[in-house]
Amino acid sequence: MTTDTELWAPDEALADSRPAAPERPRDVEAEHILAATVIMQPAVIDELGAEGFDPADITTDAYRWIWWAVEALRTEFRDGELKHIAVHRQLEAWHADGRMPTRPPTANQLMELCNHAHYGAASWYASRIAKKAVAARIVALGYDAILKGTSPAFDEDTDVAAIQADLDGAVRPADDTNMAAIGDLLLDSIDRATTPPTNEQRIPTGFMDLDSLLSGGWSPGQLIVIGARPAMGKSTVAADFARGAAIQHKIPTLFESLEMSKDELSDRILSAEARIALHHLKNGIATDDDMVRAARRAPDIATAPLWINDGALLSLPTLRGRIRNLVRTQGLRLVIVDYLQLMQAPKAENRQQAVAEISRNLKLIAKDFGITVIVLCQLNRGPEQRQEKKPMVSDLRESGAIEQDADIVILLHRDDAYERESPRAGEADLIVGKNRNGPTATITVAFQGHYSRFVDMAQT
Repeated sequence: MTTDTELWAPDEALADSRPAAPERPRDVEAEHILAATVIMQPAVIDELGAEGFDPADITTDAYRWIWWAVEALRTEFRDGELKHIAVHRQLEAWHADGRMPTRPPTANQLMELCNHAHYGAASWYASRIAKKAVAARIVALGYDAILKGTSPAFDEDTDVAAIQADLDGAVRPADDTNMAAIGDLLLDSIDRATTPPTNEQRIPTGFMDLDSLLSGGWSPGQLIVIGARPAMGKSTVAADFARGAAIQHKIPTLFESLEMSKDELSDRILSAEARIALHHLKNGIATDDDMVRAARRAPDIATAPLWINDGALLSLPTLRGRIRNLVRTQGLRLVIVDYLQLMQAPKAENRQQAVAEISRNLKLIAKDFGITVIVLCQLNRGPEQRQEKKPMVSDLRESGAIEQDADIVILLHRDDAYERESPRAGEADLIVGKNRNGPTATITVAFQGHYSRFVDMAQT
């Protein structure tokens, strides 16, 4: 039986107990064969380099130096020359001048090594080495995460963000594979010029005129900012964008609601899709006709790839982790955050820097995962101080960084929010104040508040 004394340990003892570093995963057999193959077939170095193989992933010092020696000599080998002899001379020279710290293999050892060359399979062995290198980075990251997590100085904001950034780098290490010659890109540009985009390349917004302005809808990698004053309908139009993508076109969508609950959003979506008055839903007085329309739309709503999260606190590391999981498991393409000022701000000297950090990271998330991120944003009181009341991009709170990072800024405005008897009652303007890849314009839509939705004017 365990006693209390046996369970107790002084803090000093706990602080000194650090887990031993795990052994690095490696594939020595693949490294052995690849080293032999590059000696006998130096052209393999260029082929593997084009595929993105990094010789730094070779864990055995001797094999890694053999690669570098062949890389230095591959244009100098003479016909009929014993390549292992030339490699041996190069390694000896590097060792003599102190460049190669370990003792190089002998000429006989290199000759024996060459007997294990595997012609035609270099790419396969290189992929085995690269796979182990990723595994090694994951193991090292896990060990680093253990040390951070058990440290008294652990900081949730900085340490979790650093671990997630390292994880992205471990799975997809930085390299030059994104570099391309303009000649290779030109044919794709010409092809795009004559081929209208499909839903595989664009996410329809749910509004015809807006889709037309944006060349078919939202694009992957974009950060979209929707700005409005309170009570204009930001959350409603965000739900419309979600419905247009997930329900109408079955595009996987995540809605992060920091203001409304899941139940409230579900009611609004049902109201908009089935044309049931929202107050009927809230008060439990839906009519038979309402329920007929609900039954008709329920199958499409229920099978839509739409996920709603209404957690009160949303940090950047949490959002990135959730997106990574849904991209991998569900093919997530659209994320909507309602709204930016309610997100958990990272540590910064002031609020403006904190918002700038959120804005920049949302753009990076869109780019890194190849998805569209729509973030709602509160406007300052600027519109209310002008006679026309129409918002401008500069009205975005902490607007400098948000405006800079956004690919598209859309400002929502309704005259009847300020003047009930306005001749434009029931209309709303989607003011596209910034469009990095196209023109700006004002799109007029109809506001059907009783159904909690905006619709194309043609539908009215």
